[in-house]
Amino acid sequence: MKTILVVDDESMIRESVSSYLEKQGYQVFSAETGREALRIFESEQISLLVLDLMLPDLSGEEICKTVRSQSRVPIIMLTAKTMEDDMLNGLDLGADDYITKPFSLKNLYARVRAVLRRASDDLEPLAEKIFWNDGDLAVDYDRKEVYKKGRAIAVTPIEWKILMALTKYPQKVFTRENLIELVFDLDFSGYDRVIDTHVKNLRKKIEDDPKNPVYICTVHGMGYKFGSRV
Repeated sequence: MKTILVVDDESMIRESVSSYLEKQGYQVFSAETGREALRIFESEQISLLVLDLMLPDLSGEEICKTVRSQSRVPIIMLTAKTMEDDMLNGLDLGADDYITKPFSLKNLYARVRAVLRRASDDLEPLAEKIFWNDGDLAVDYDRKEVYKKGRAIAVTPIEWKILMALTKYPQKVFTRENLIELVFDLDFSGYDRVIDTHVKNLRKKIEDDPKNPVYICTVHGMGYKFGSRV
């Protein structure tokens, strides 16, 4: 099930959009303020944001910028602004689509479906090569290479897919089931704990102290997340 975060300070819009999307089969979270939206985004596995630009605390542009520094999750900007410069600015910040108020729920739903369709699951990274902790860990996504303290290390195809998934959405919690769907074929019939073995092996390669990891962190009772920011 795709999970959508609806962010709007107008309760009528927030509630009607949330209700309509839930009827279409989506799981929906809603937020009235920017700070609340970022808190939910950090704690939940969000598939798409419907984001109003005019919020009482943080602007939609600020939220978009923050989200884009961490993730490629699709964003539809929702606003009363109609000036072309505002639309272009939103798209320049990384929004995937733009819809102005007033709008029909059917139109918004069509946009949501289209954006989610375009959002690939190919684990496209935020950049071709990313460094963490002053180069302690580096991942070259184009060449599919991983470096620890400047030295290339060998990772298996499964380890690579796990690392790609986690680094694509830093700070996001992945359940074992999430990772199985991403790294194995759909007909996988093994135990979900097999992910733990691959994570353990990957930690031995990229962590200074595998028992106290700073990159691949365990979220007890839930799964794993990539705990370090660029």
